[in-house]
Amino acid sequence: MKMKSLFGHTKNKEDDTETTDMETKLEDEIIESQAEIEATNTEETIEEDAIINDGSPRFSIGIDLGTTHCVLSYVDLAKTDDDHIEQQVMEIPQLTAPGVIETKSQLPSFMYLAHEAEMTEEDKTLPWTVQSEFLVGEIARNMGGKTPIRLVSSAKSWLCHAGVDCKQPILPAESPEEIERVSPFQATVAYLGHLQETWQAQYPDFPLAEQNVTITVPASFDPSARELTVEAAREVGLEQAFLLEEPQSALYSWIEKSEGDWRNHVDVGDVLLVIDVGGGTTDLSLIAVTEQEGNLELTRVAVGDHILLGGDNMDLALAYTIKAKIEKEGTRLQPWQVQALTHSCCDAKEKIFNDVDIDSIPLVVANRGSSLIGGTLRSELTREEVDRVLVEGFLPKIDVNERPVTRTRAGLRTKGLPYAQDAGITRHLAAFLAKQLSATDDLNDISLPENASFLHPTAVLFNGGVLKASVLSERLMSILNEWLIAEDAPEARLLTGADLDLAVARGAAYYGFVRQGKGVRIKGGTAASYYVGIESSMPSIPGMPPETQALCIAPFGMEEGTEALLPDDEFGLVIGEPVRFRFFGSNNRREDLVGTRLDYWSDEELEELDEIEITLPEDAHKMGEVVPVNLRAVVTEIGTLELHAVSQRNDANWKIEFDVRASDEKIA
Repeated sequence: MKMKSLFGHTKNKEDDTETTDMETKLEDEIIESQAEIEATNTEETIEEDAIINDGSPRFSIGIDLGTTHCVLSYVDLAKTDDDHIEQQVMEIPQLTAPGVIETKSQLPSFMYLAHEAEMTEEDKTLPWTVQSEFLVGEIARNMGGKTPIRLVSSAKSWLCHAGVDCKQPILPAESPEEIERVSPFQATVAYLGHLQETWQAQYPDFPLAEQNVTITVPASFDPSARELTVEAAREVGLEQAFLLEEPQSALYSWIEKSEGDWRNHVDVGDVLLVIDVGGGTTDLSLIAVTEQEGNLELTRVAVGDHILLGGDNMDLALAYTIKAKIEKEGTRLQPWQVQALTHSCCDAKEKIFNDVDIDSIPLVVANRGSSLIGGTLRSELTREEVDRVLVEGFLPKIDVNERPVTRTRAGLRTKGLPYAQDAGITRHLAAFLAKQLSATDDLNDISLPENASFLHPTAVLFNGGVLKASVLSERLMSILNEWLIAEDAPEARLLTGADLDLAVARGAAYYGFVRQGKGVRIKGGTAASYYVGIESSMPSIPGMPPETQALCIAPFGMEEGTEALLPDDEFGLVIGEPVRFRFFGSNNRREDLVGTRLDYWSDEELEELDEIEITLPEDAHKMGEVVPVNLRAVVTEIGTLELHAVSQRNDANWKIEFDVRASDEKIA
């Protein structure tokens, strides 16, 4: 440490020497004193870390594994109590261009499969590795905008696609055969792996696998998609990651950010509507506010269908609007150009939404085989087009009794995601509220007027990047309140203060704090009722398959960490040869109990999930033997569903896991 002189100028050399000696002595004393202070602070830090790092988690981690972005937030449990929560969002280093690393609060959920000639090994280097196996994040989105046939996107949506094997290399879905492909599962693992490596680089003394980790999923994710998410977490070492529904997480974030003031903004009898419109999905949930022994309670009472409708659809709609303008001038666009135009429209749309002074954004579309300047096509995206296509197209003003339009699907179609047929989010919302009219019937604190044709929300919480645009959020609130006024109900109020980009991750981190018995917990359980198909043993009739009953194995709201045994129902389990299991789900049959059998149901009541075809291990049994069993359903602590067949003869137990759409069999 170098000190400036503390004394004035001297008159002679001897005095100067004496002064210098005094300064040197004083400097030495100060340095020695500071060294003692630093040593004491270091000892205190080491002692504090030793106490904290005693095997219990130091941090509660929340990971938003989003369709378009991933975010990691964390709560320092050592600095958190009932009155104060220390929470931060992790800055994520990532490549933004070849050889260029920047830190951002979000990791774009994109993977780019670069050609070997596009980048050198040094260009792919990240702070924690010599070479990254996959290009993910901002660089993937940037390079994919120019070469979309090499861009992997929407991996999260593919996880819930019942028609594909999510562990097979199928992405990018429409790329030429010569392009390398990866599986949706592999892409998910890559995003989680990047977050895990980032964490380890910043907190090497606190491995992520030893922390309290919560990963969010859409409320409408089926058991297979949930299991795939958990399995992806295990691939990067997160053996005990918990799952949390995204709308619940958004509400947790709102509660946390209110710093205890949330109770002044909700009342007993409120029905909170969470509308989450993200990049790939529209997720709807209803949460009721009730009272228990003088305390407010929150209970998730309804969850919407898995609707593949969000920001991606909006960007594509704008791209086709520009495509039509360009083709009017006599130039036909190729599919790869439309993909590139979609990414350009996404950026242009956000600029128009964020700046009221912008009336239009110029767009440039590359054209192969031509000179750089002469080969480009030019157009523009105007504010009028954004309002017409997005506001009127996706949020049309409708009556509350209108429903999503469905059409007969073509017998042959290209392989892709099962997007919603109707782009009108307001029609999906109207259908959801009408379908859940009786969702609060069993709650004493909530009642609806007799003339109600839909469940009346009293407050709304928005989530998802799409609704950051005030023109869209205000339109949605306006339409909902028009419906309520028409039935003489009070207008719903908007719950404000949430960060729509970061709320899900922040809420998940707060949930880890809540799991310790602190704060307020939203009661939820399973988001649907689940059933297994039971085939009758009727005599063979030509041209008629055996009748099937649907047996309820897990009712709506079955809590995590609980199980249900069906001791009075005996079934025959076929051992040693291929058998099929049919599963069903319902998000509106909430009166069914464990053991309820349905002989008949409509398409609106039950939705068939993935069918599993497996061969149960023979063990001590003969091939083809039918073993009498009872069934036991388990909702695990981490939020997945298991079905066990328990032998009545011995302790044999076959766990029939929900299909994770992989070629290997899942039997334990």
